[in-house]
Amino acid sequence: MDNSTIRKELIRLTWPLFIQTILFMVLGMVDTLMLSRYSDNAVAAVSVSNQVLNFVQILFAVISVGTSILCAQYKGAQDEKNVGIVASVSLLFNAVMGIIFSVVLVVCSRSIFKLMNVPQEIMEYAVQYLVIVGAGSVFQALLNTTGAIVTSTGHTKVAMNISVTVNVINIVGNYILIFGAFGFPAMGVRGAAISTTLSKAIMSVFAIILLVVKINKNISIKALVPFPFEILKKILKIGIPSAGENLAYNISQLVITSIISTMGSLMLTARAYIGNITMFTIAFSSAIGQGTSILVGNKIGAKQKDDAYKACMYSLKVGIVTSLIVSSICAVFSGYLVGIFTTNKEILSVAAIVLAFDIILEIGRVFNVIIIDSLKAAGDVKFPVFWGVISMWGISVVLSYVLGLKMNLALLGVWIACAADEWFRGILMLVRWKKGKWRKMKLI
Repeated sequence: MDNSTIRKELIRLTWPLFIQTILFMVLGMVDTLMLSRYSDNAVAAVSVSNQVLNFVQILFAVISVGTSILCAQYKGAQDEKNVGIVASVSLLFNAVMGIIFSVVLVVCSRSIFKLMNVPQEIMEYAVQYLVIVGAGSVFQALLNTTGAIVTSTGHTKVAMNISVTVNVINIVGNYILIFGAFGFPAMGVRGAAISTTLSKAIMSVFAIILLVVKINKNISIKALVPFPFEILKKILKIGIPSAGENLAYNISQLVITSIISTMGSLMLTARAYIGNITMFTIAFSSAIGQGTSILVGNKIGAKQKDDAYKACMYSLKVGIVTSLIVSSICAVFSGYLVGIFTTNKEILSVAAIVLAFDIILEIGRVFNVIIIDSLKAAGDVKFPVFWGVISMWGISVVLSYVLGLKMNLALLGVWIACAADEWFRGILMLVRWKKGKWRKMKLI
């Protein structure tokens, strides 16, 4: 497979993933803006609730990550029957998990927020939101799974359409139910929660019908009799380490946030604004990484390992160039971009320095996003997960404290620490990929 073929396949897979990511980010900002017009406490309550829901999402990812990799490999092997079995197992498992967490979140929402020391002034809003959205956890679980199946089998345009439709329905529902448009009562936070849950319910049903009718007719209850425990074991073997890595990352980010908090509210605010800007650079890397993962998985399944190697290396070059261009634009126009959010000169000054350094961080991130996704797609899961956890905590967290607080580099010190983490892991993963131990691993 030459570079021209790789480029065509990568573009076909990646552009819908990129649009999906960007639109999701923009629509998420609109969502927050709508609630902010209703109440600042409402925004805080939903933010706190989403921290809880994000941890539940990580548990659903145990199945969706494993499903994605196995489906990509079976698709490459042109084994549609096993794609159907993997999909059927993952839909059942995550549906059961979703029902369990729906009950837990409804029953325990207030107790969870008390453990988190949520202030009383936002407690009621937070409970209202978590009870309603938590009750619909089963729909989120099904959307995660259908998204993984659709994307990994190469239907990235369909996945984009599903994701965008969910968010558009949610925004329209928010407008109607938060503010009471078209004769509906103004329900505030409760309205936002109902809108979120209904949009996910509608699209999860639609996505499952689409899966069975259009994408793979082997998805059925019959595929579960007798129950394919070997397939479930493979899914969990891939998914559990990956979910553990995501959990470790989220917790490390909470610790880093607490470190930044001790620097003062100005640095915390600056980080939030910078984060909104760097998300656009990350979106490019993420889309290329996901597209490469599908391509590598397909080639591994088709026993074309040399093509899998070439696809990863070509994508890495594209990712580095893209990341360099986008992050450089963000650095050059930092004053205008951050100026959208604030006119505070101190924040603008800090952001200019940090976004200039962010160019280095983002290039390091590209190595991790693309090569780690490729290693996992090839079945080499434990190595990137183990070194990821070691590096996140041993480099990113520790150096954030040393450079940011002890050496008084503040937010720049945190960015240097995170860049060191990204580059250390990136070089390690590149060496691992080049050595080719993944070639000897077998999932299907």
